[in-house]
Amino acid sequence: MQYIGYGSLKERAAAEIRSAIVRGDLEPGTPIKDVELAERLGLSRTPVREALATLTEEGLVETKPHAYTRVTALEAEPVRDALVVVQSMHALAAGIAAPQMSAEDIASMRAANKAFKKALDANDAVAALAADDEFHAVAVHRCGNFAIAATIDRFTPLVRRAEHSRFSSPNARHSVTQHQQIIEACEKGDAAQATLLVDENWSTLKEEL
Repeated sequence: MQYIGYGSLKERAAAEIRSAIVRGDLEPGTPIKDVELAERLGLSRTPVREALATLTEEGLVETKPHAYTRVTALEAEPVRDALVVVQSMHALAAGIAAPQMSAEDIASMRAANKAFKKALDANDAVAALAADDEFHAVAVHRCGNFAIAATIDRFTPLVRRAEHSRFSSPNARHSVTQHQQIIEACEKGDAAQATLLVDENWSTLKEEL
C-alpha cells in the first residue's frame, strides 16, 4: 500500500473542494462545515481544515471566526483583478517561450487542443478546463521563469469559476481556433504574435464577469 502523507491528504482535500466550488456543486454563499466535508471525503478534520485555509487564501472560501465558513460570492471585481494578472503572466510566458519551443512542445500543444475540442464537443467543461490548462502549461514550463509560474498558481483559482462558465458556453468553441493560431505563432518562434494571441485568448473570460 502506498503511503499517503499528511501534506498529500491536505492537497487532495483542497483539490476536491476546489473542484466542487468551480463546478458549482458548492454554490456561492454555501456554508461549509469541516466535519461534514471530512466525512464526505473520508478524511480526518485536520487536513480538511488546512485545505479550507488554503482555499481562503485563494479567495474561494471566506471565514469569520465563531460565525461562518462559506463559499465566497462570485464578485466581478476581485475576479477581474486576478484575471488581469493571470492573463498578463500567460502572455509574458508565451512571449518568452515561443522562440524556445521544441517539436515536442508543439506536439503537446496540438494534443492538448485536440483534447480541448473533444471535451467541448462533449459538453464536458471540467475536461475542457483540464485540457486548456495542459495547453497553456507548455509555454509556462518552457519559459522557465519560476516567478511567472508561481504568480499564475497563486491567482488562477480565483478565475476558475469564470473559466468553467466560459467552457460551458458554445462561445468557447472560438478558443479552439485561437489555440491553433497560438500554436502556429510558437511554431514560427514569433514571440510578439504569441504574446498578443495568448493575451487575446485570456481576455475572452471578461465576458463571464
